[in-house]
Amino acid sequence: MSEKTILKLQLPTDPLWVKNVVESNIQELLTDHAFCEQKAASNGITIIVQNPDLPDLVQEMADLVREEMDHFKRVHTFIIERGYTLGRERKDNYVNELFKFLHKGGGRSVQRVDRLLFSAMIEARSCERFKVLSENIADKELSAFYHELMISEAGHYTMFLRFAKKYNDGIDVDKRWADFLTYEAEVIKNYGKTENIHG
Repeated sequence: MSEKTILKLQLPTDPLWVKNVVESNIQELLTDHAFCEQKAASNGITIIVQNPDLPDLVQEMADLVREEMDHFKRVHTFIIERGYTLGRERKDNYVNELFKFLHKGGGRSVQRVDRLLFSAMIEARSCERFKVLSENIADKELSAFYHELMISEAGHYTMFLRFAKKYNDGIDVDKRWADFLTYEAEVIKNYGKTENIHG
């Protein structure tokens, strides 16, 4: 998978992030990852609540919520099996910075498109990070797991983009997505220094 051609991300993650940062604290990686999955499920629920009049979107979000919580449980199982504890929720400063880019006004259509693109952006970066993890982490079990999740996140990314374009209500989704990508490239420059999935 080429991030440039498929995910369109402008700044790739340095593989040394895995060797120099992640592998020194697998417990922190897993705890942060578990909460990322929980937050992804919560985001899907928010989209359902905000769009009850779009049955196809609601159905796919319900599937996504179930899948994200399955991922949460699987990560939590890794935590238990390795003798770790989950710990408290970690803040995701990367996601919080992306959230600042969302339009605060403009009506329901504008806010819906922005929420879907925001979701696609997080899935794209998660997919890219999972790819880097799968290819560079020494732990074979986690390598296989992150390869599987990379494929899953790519599917979520394309789903969110598809719905943004389907329910665009005249909004130029391609231009807004290009703006998101440019903004994300600036945000991600400050990350890649901690064990967190988006850190």
